[in-house]
Amino acid sequence: MEQKSGLKRSLGLRHVTLYGLAFMAPTTVFSTYGVAVEKTQGMMPTAYIIAMIIMLFTAYSYGQMVKEFPSAGSAYTFTQKAIHPNLGFLIGWTILIDYVLSPMISALLVGIVGHAYFPAVPLSIWVISFILVIAVVNVLGIKIAANFNTYFLILQLASFLLFFFISIKGLLEGKGAGTVFSILPFYDPDVKLSSIISTVPILCFTFLGFDAITTLSEETKHARRTLPKAIYIIVFSGGVLYVITTYFLQTVFPGLHFKDPQSAHMEIFAYIGGSFLTSCFTAVSFTAGFASATASCGSGARILYVMGREGVLPKKIFGYLSPKFHTPVFNILIIGCIALSALFLNIVTALSFINYGGLFAFTFVNLAVIVHYYIKKRQRSPKGTIMYLVIPLIGAFFTAVLWLQLDNHSMILGSTWLAAGVIYLLYLTKLFRQPPPELRFEETEQA
Repeated sequence: MEQKSGLKRSLGLRHVTLYGLAFMAPTTVFSTYGVAVEKTQGMMPTAYIIAMIIMLFTAYSYGQMVKEFPSAGSAYTFTQKAIHPNLGFLIGWTILIDYVLSPMISALLVGIVGHAYFPAVPLSIWVISFILVIAVVNVLGIKIAANFNTYFLILQLASFLLFFFISIKGLLEGKGAGTVFSILPFYDPDVKLSSIISTVPILCFTFLGFDAITTLSEETKHARRTLPKAIYIIVFSGGVLYVITTYFLQTVFPGLHFKDPQSAHMEIFAYIGGSFLTSCFTAVSFTAGFASATASCGSGARILYVMGREGVLPKKIFGYLSPKFHTPVFNILIIGCIALSALFLNIVTALSFINYGGLFAFTFVNLAVIVHYYIKKRQRSPKGTIMYLVIPLIGAFFTAVLWLQLDNHSMILGSTWLAAGVIYLLYLTKLFRQPPPELRFEETEQA
């Protein structure tokens, strides 16, 4: 029976799917387009197809593990239970930076946009106000946060439809490629495959969101059935949306040279839709920051909660739930305080942390499937070999390769954070003489 002191199960398939899509902030496909399209030499849709396939392998592994361990700990719990408690701690430690720092990035981006449009309001006011709203929404409860994100996600999806309509209209009028149908964005014999592959690590991070919903396992109805479905829907629908969007971006503006690659999408909007389309997308990008930060703050707070509940982090603070709202209030406030670093921290530094933590955790979730199902549970029939060895092994290989391709800045910062985690683990286990606290899994089971 569900415990009154635990997280409250109130989410269905619709809630968690939209929550994951909101975490992804789909409109980021526009802001990354200018930099990425130059590397792919105009074949962004193909690069996104490759990225989606790679992410589907990892999504499969997340789906398999959440069936077995429907816990708010996500990758942390999967690795802890399947491979080893010490490794589980380190995975939780590295993935934590993704969720904890994501609201800070959103706060900074929203602050920059708000200050640009209303210069009289200092950037600090935008950042602080933004963080307060995100914290309050998450404290009030996960269902309120999910509904909050749904409205902003609908605005984002509506903006995509507007962009598609104006793009088709412009192409029919002779703008850009002058045709609605073109094969070049998908295949250009003059483009080398290596150029496309080198862009994939950047694109994979636009899919982050499917992993975030596994942190809602203890608040999802029938989590073992609901979450795997939501994971596949998020990755596939997000991938299709990205492919269609980059196809139209490429066809309406075939050139690869922009005044500023980081704001290339604004140049394209002005070309095909004038100030109207540009203003619409500026407003939508503003709301997308709220949706993404709400989701990442909620997910990070729940990972901290699981680690606190287990005693890996101080339980009185990190393992505390509000009796009234059933939310980890202290963790939400801690993440909010960290997000205030947007007032002085460089965004490049934060992104470097996130890149490292995400792929590192993805690799070990894939390996966790192999260890748990193929090795421990001996699922070694021909079907089991494909499901629990071949597929996750492919996922682990691709994510590990992408992780190794990260730039030196990312590797140095990420490895420093990981080293700090190892030192804390040594303290926690008294130099590995005792295991770290284990999750009392019966607390997470649904009646």
